[in-house]
Amino acid sequence: MIEETKTDSKTRMHLAVESVRSELARLRSGKATPALLDGITVPYYGSTVPLKQVANVGAPEPRLLVIQPWEKKMLSEIEKAILKSDLGLNPANDGMVIRIPIPALNEERRVSLVKLAKKIGEEGKVAIRNIRRDANEKLKTAEKNHEISEDNLHNAMNDIQKFTDENTEKIDEILSHKEKEIMEI
Repeated sequence: MIEETKTDSKTRMHLAVESVRSELARLRSGKATPALLDGITVPYYGSTVPLKQVANVGAPEPRLLVIQPWEKKMLSEIEKAILKSDLGLNPANDGMVIRIPIPALNEERRVSLVKLAKKIGEEGKVAIRNIRRDANEKLKTAEKNHEISEDNLHNAMNDIQKFTDENTEKIDEILSHKEKEIMEI
C-alpha cells in the first residue's frame, strides 16, 4: 500500500515536471528550436497529424527553422498551419523547403514571456502539491483503517515530501534556464 502510493506519486510528479518542460519548450524565445512547432498539426489524407509526422524540422542556425516535408504537396498545408498558429511566425516557401526566420524579441515581449513561463512553472508546482495532498490523504485513510501504522504513515509522508521538494526544485531549475534563454539578446 505504502510503496504503491509512493511509486504512483513519484511517477505523477515526474509527469508534471515533464509537462512543464514541454510547455516551456514551446514558448518562443529568441532562439530557433524545433520544439516551437510541436503544437502544430496539419491535415494529411483526411486526418489531422502533428507536423513532425509529415516533415523534418531542423534549426540549422540560431534564428532559422527549416521544415522539409516528405511530400512536396504538403508544403502549402504546412505553411497554412504555421500562419494559423498563434506563434507570430512568417514562413517562406521556396518550393522545396519552408524557412522560418525567428525574429529577435523586444524587451516588452521578453518580460511578458518570462511572466508566462513563471505562470506555467507555478501551475506545475501546484500540480505537484496536489499530487502530494492526494497521496497524503490516501495514506491517512489507510492509517485510520488500521492498514498501516502511525510510524509508517509519517515515514511515507516524509518520503512523499522529499519527492515534492525534489520535483519542485527541478521545475525551478527548468524555469530559471528558460528565463535566461528568453532574456538573452
